[in-house]
This record gives sequence, structure tokens and C-alpha cells, in this order.
Amino acid sequence: MKDNKDIKDIKDIMRQYGLSESIKKAAEQYADLTTARIISQEKGKYRLISSQGEKWGEISGRFYYDVQAKSEYPAVGDFVMTDWNESGGNAVIHHVLPRKSSFIRKAAGEKNEEQVVAANIDTVFLCMSLNNDFNLRRLERYISVAWNSGAIPVVILTKADLCEDLDSKMADVYSVAAGIDILVTSALDQTGYEQINPYLEAGKTIAFIGSSGVGKSTLINCLLGENHMETNGLRNDDKGRHTTTHRELILLPSGGMVIDTPGMRELGMWNAGYGIDQTFADIEKLAQKCRFRDCTHSGKEPGCAVQKAVERGELSPDRIHSYQKLMNENRYVEDTQGYLMEKKQKFKNIAKINKKNRKR
Repeated sequence: MKDNKDIKDIKDIMRQYGLSESIKKAAEQYADLTTARIISQEKGKYRLISSQGEKWGEISGRFYYDVQAKSEYPAVGDFVMTDWNESGGNAVIHHVLPRKSSFIRKAAGEKNEEQVVAANIDTVFLCMSLNNDFNLRRLERYISVAWNSGAIPVVILTKADLCEDLDSKMADVYSVAAGIDILVTSALDQTGYEQINPYLEAGKTIAFIGSSGVGKSTLINCLLGENHMETNGLRNDDKGRHTTTHRELILLPSGGMVIDTPGMRELGMWNAGYGIDQTFADIEKLAQKCRFRDCTHSGKEPGCAVQKAVERGELSPDRIHSYQKLMNENRYVEDTQGYLMEKKQKFKNIAKINKKNRKR
């Protein structure tokens, strides 16, 4: 028989795993089901935590039949309503409760589908190593998706011991990450980790996002105080080897939670217009001064305030190219057919303007 402490611990477990009053209220309409949180996902099965303990679960047949988009499937971090199946079998997931945030990317491959990487997160740690894999354009992409998720982005620069020009790298990062906290860490001499602790409040969930080999698992092991996550070194070209093979939510001694994710070789835009606007707020502000409201900032339209800023050295050509690339990619995902037709019409309009200007 369980003593009073054991019973109290079981009742408190969901609070420790982030169960808030708003989630409790959303769950009230399913009084006959058990609220659980997804803590890992592997090949169509989900590891669940609830006031009843831990067990594997799977979605119901009705859930599978009703799904209209991939983003409607449960993801790590989701709160779900389940038939816990106390007789001993797998739990059955019937509903996903509304998410307060979700990190969504275009799924890898040619299909035009979305993928929820992590749900109900408070902060996204965007991890990038300070070695030869350092890439500002990739960081802009990550920041755009992070702002769009509804969570707060924080940039974590890892492997500082491998960087010979830290001040220069930091200046580069600040130039593309306005208003975002930037932390620098080194696993070799165990520095910088104390800066992470303030984000790990009890009940808060942090997602670690980044390419393979940037040190996400090493960071999490340090926060845990144990080697929970397997780690690997880098290849000779400074590219990472995949170590984490599945997403997992882990409760830390501090009471906060982290979600470790596999390294991403691709991070495609998916309805990320808001995030792109936030990331490139400097360009958006300049664009308001362009002569034409639908200016492409390609240098072909007259009166482009963005291109004038490039000419004056106030804006990097690489940054405007990155902005255009992400905007085009996002428009293509949102409306593939409409995007292609719009692109064709824009080139026609530009050709007419140039032809008219030549006649003057």
C-alpha cells in the first residue's frame, strides 16, 4: 500500500510536468478521460506521463480517421486526453488539447507537409557551434521559425573553446538577432552553463533546436548532472553526427523541463510570415519607404528603399538575399499555385517598367 507521501507525489506529478490552470479547464469537457503529457515519440507510439504514472500510448482509430493535417497529430510536449487503460495495455489518445505554442517546420523531403517538432514550449534554445559550421543565414532561418512558434527564442553559441575570434562572431550574431538573448558556452572548460539556469524555472519547458553536433545533448547532460543523453564528436569537416534519434521531454532537478530533438539538416518555412517579419524587422521598416507597395527589393524596381540602404552600406546584401529567400519559400508553401502565378505576373510588370524607362 502507498503511503501518504507517495499519493501526494503522484498527484503533484502533472503540475511538475507543466499542467496549468488553463489546460485543466480545457480538459474539463473530457471528464471521463485522463490528462497526460507526451514525453517521447517513436514510430507512431507515444510515451505518456499522467497522475497514474508512465506508459506507452497510441492514437485511437477515430482520431486517425479525423486528422486533416500532420500538425494535428500529437507531438512531444502536447497535453492529451487518454483512456489510460488501467487493465495494463497501452493508453489510447483521443484528443490533443489546444497548444499555447508549437515549433513547426516543413517536413523534410519533397512533400508539402508540416511537422510539429515540439509543443507547449516557453523558450526555444537555438544552438549553433562556434566552429566552421557557424552560419548566420541558417541562424536567421531558425530565429524566424522560433518567433513564429509563440515561444521566446534564445541563441546558445556552443564550443567557444574552438573559436579564435569570439568578439567578431558575437558582433555578427547581434546583427541578425536584435532583441534576443545570446549566451556563450564551452563544454571543454564547463563555462557559460550558469547563464542557462534562470530560464529553467519549475513548470517551464525549453526546446533545444539545432544542427547535428552543435552540443545539444552535452548541454542537457550538464543540466541534468549525468550522462542521460548519448553524445558524439564531429566529423573531419566540422559537421555533426546524429546522436539523438528521437524527441524526448526530460524533467530537470531544477523543476524545469527540456526537449531534446534530433539534429536538423533541413528547416523549411511553414506559414512563418510573422516570424520572418520579426526577424527582419529592419528590412520591413525600410520596405515601408519603397515607391511600390509590392516591391521585390531585387534592384529592378525604381525607388526601392531597401536597395538604397544596401548601396549606402547600411544593410548587408547577404541579409536581404536571406530575407527574400525565406519570404519566397514561405509564400510557396502557403500557396504553391498562387505563388507561381504571382511570380510570373511580377516579372511581366517589371519588364513593362524597364521598357517604359528605356523609352524616356
